Amino acid sequence: MARKIFIWIIFYLATIVAASSAALWEIQSYYFALEQPFFAPPAWLFGPVWTILYIFIATIAYRIVMAPQSHLKPVLIALWTLQFALNTIWTPSFFGAQNLGIALIYISALDIVVLGTMYLLWSRDRISFWLAAPYMAWIGFATALNAGFFILNG
Repeated sequence: MARKIFIWIIFYLATIVAASSAALWEIQSYYFALEQPFFAPPAWLFGPVWTILYIFIATIAYRIVMAPQSHLKPVLIALWTLQFALNTIWTPSFFGAQNLGIALIYISALDIVVLGTMYLLWSRDRISFWLAAPYMAWIGFATALNAGFFILNG
């Protein structure tokens, strides 16, 4: 049991480390300097939502790694790793480079990878599928938000 908890903690810490890279940029000043789409949520909402989503993302990784061996397990591990990389690179693209177009490309790719992961999870691990559903909903919304920022701010 302790080993399983340790493995889950490793995945959760990885998500926290990736998320903490946001501290490298002046997120608040840049975000509020942009012309906001009419549907932009209040800034305070991002922290709680991402905290919950990171728990879900770590749990999905844990469940994939701990699942019995199958021909799709390496594919699911690769897809999880790819979505994690795309999720992580979005922040420096949007806030660091301040390149709304490149950030939109990364988050659109993230949408596709998460949808593909969900497709494979549906028949293999419904719990992970349902953990991925709010993540997909949020990044779908974030994609629309990124597109709104890109349209309004160029």
